[in-house]
Amino acid sequence: MYALARPLLFAFDAERAHHLALLAIETAYRTGTNPLLGRRPPAYPQEVFGLVFDNPVGLAAGLDKNGAHVDALAALGFGFLEIGTTTPRPQTGNPKPRMFRIPEHQAVINRLGFNNLGVDVLVRNAEAARYRGVLGINIGKNKDTPNERAVDDYLYCLERVYARASYVTVNISSPNTQGLRDLQEAGALQRFLATLRERQEALAAQHGARKPMLVKIAPDLDATQMDAIAEVLLATEIDGLICTNTTIDRSAV
Repeated sequence: MYALARPLLFAFDAERAHHLALLAIETAYRTGTNPLLGRRPPAYPQEVFGLVFDNPVGLAAGLDKNGAHVDALAALGFGFLEIGTTTPRPQTGNPKPRMFRIPEHQAVINRLGFNNLGVDVLVRNAEAARYRGVLGINIGKNKDTPNERAVDDYLYCLERVYARASYVTVNISSPNTQGLRDLQEAGALQRFLATLRERQEALAAQHGARKPMLVKIAPDLDATQMDAIAEVLLATEIDGLICTNTTIDRSAV
């Protein structure tokens, strides 16, 4: 199927092709032709964080930023879905063009910058979806929120998504929001995560259900930085780690 679609997709710029692919998946789902896109995998359940994943292969955040295609994507057979990154307020992201193909490496560079319609839209979409499998929701900060107040953006998003999320991912590692990766510095990270953990436990008591909270880190960390982050994650008893976000290293291409 991809061999047939590739020439059409490559006739458009990378970001337009991204949206066309999502439209095709949604259309196939709504018309009942989605089995043509691929065969559903056999069940291979895995239990992690107290959640049962249908199989170990899931969809990472970034494809469906606003949770507008949850049911269509779930129909492809993923073991879990993660939607977002979402922010408190809508934002357009970085100026276009902001996605670039490197065909000889079968790669795409993205500089999107958390473009999304805001957390309220994402929550409405997620609540309207029929899918009740594992749904992660990835949260971030608005680009015009200074790092000194970043935790407020994450707290707001955490509260808004908590009821619908199976788990929440705290994204502090996108290279496309200026200064965001500074939140990975050990001292700042300790204070930041301690505040989020306190709110997580309060929400667990309020909703009668504890939702795991994971931290998504950058791939461009040296051993010293990784050790420092690991110490903070252990000290704050974060549920898990997502490795990794987009690299800024271009040495391989």
